[in-house]
Amino acid sequence: MVIVACIVAAVLVAALVAAGLLLRDDRDDERGGFRTEAATTTDETAATAPATSTTLGRRGTGEPVTFAFAGDVHFEGHLAASLAADPGGLLAPIAPVLGRADVAMVNLETAITDRGTPAPKEYVFRTSPHAFTALRGAGVDVVSMANNHGLDYGPVGLDDSLAAAGAAQFPVIGIGRNATHAYTPFRTIVRGQRIAVIAATQVLDDNLIAAWTATDTRAGMASAKNADALVAAVTAARADTDTLAVFLHWGVESQTCPSTTQQKLARRLADAGADIVVGSHAHVLQGAGRLDSTLIAYGLGNFVFYNEAGASGISGVLEVTATGRDIDGYSWAPARLRNGVPVPLDGPQAEADRAAWTALRACTGLTR
Repeated sequence: MVIVACIVAAVLVAALVAAGLLLRDDRDDERGGFRTEAATTTDETAATAPATSTTLGRRGTGEPVTFAFAGDVHFEGHLAASLAADPGGLLAPIAPVLGRADVAMVNLETAITDRGTPAPKEYVFRTSPHAFTALRGAGVDVVSMANNHGLDYGPVGLDDSLAAAGAAQFPVIGIGRNATHAYTPFRTIVRGQRIAVIAATQVLDDNLIAAWTATDTRAGMASAKNADALVAAVTAARADTDTLAVFLHWGVESQTCPSTTQQKLARRLADAGADIVVGSHAHVLQGAGRLDSTLIAYGLGNFVFYNEAGASGISGVLEVTATGRDIDGYSWAPARLRNGVPVPLDGPQAEADRAAWTALRACTGLTR
């Protein structure tokens, strides 16, 4: 069976290379793997690789793939000047952590626009296309914009965000020209393993839910408030994916324990076939662990953020190794926000932060 799996994987990769659909990435060169670099377009913000229905078994090709997930990113306040001054180097302190993963992802909690009308809400965020330069320079491969700030500047801001992502050829998921695009996964192939990531938000202001939710005829976000639609997207992606992740905007701000709503959705997604479920929004860390065979990380905290006081400044990266559907291991790489940017910790402080992060599992109902 191992020989057959290897032959299938080799044929798959060779066919995609021959078709020009796979390009070597510098990091993958070091690991002997491949990634897709499909261009983002203004009509579809999810970067996708051709899928195949070939069944390789629970562990796919048998090759491990590493992931890095981190939380909320914007470039408000003093970060705006820092972004303008040195977009490519702004996130240099955390780049080595993100860069060692095959697939790195964050939540981009801002519109990319200088136009539009602010939404009727207390906080509205926007930034320039330099945001994609900063994220790419840090080693981020894909972002979710499904959150309660992605449409802060209305349809015009959404158009500009999609156009900026397309111009930067930067994969953005969770928003789109319609519901189909918004729920479309990011797809890539790493060492023959078919990876898919879906994004959605469970946090939207009540007065904006209708206007911000993508439909068949309206641009907007993938909404986890419509759990059935999200579960359907996960079920569909499961059929031709070796490792399937879901990135959510969910939870209650400032609460370190997951809400009942989070826990119910986590169970539904695990049952639908998600291998990894991660999220953010609370602006503080929440616990992580296993729900049967699915890895759940309820809250990744802030990652690039103007508020770094107290618990808001406790940051880090969730590192996960998966071989197909099996989660081989996961760990927390702790950091602190300094001038809005995550700076990795080491020594006793890092160990203390890891211990505190592990302790957050106590109220999650998850196992190690």
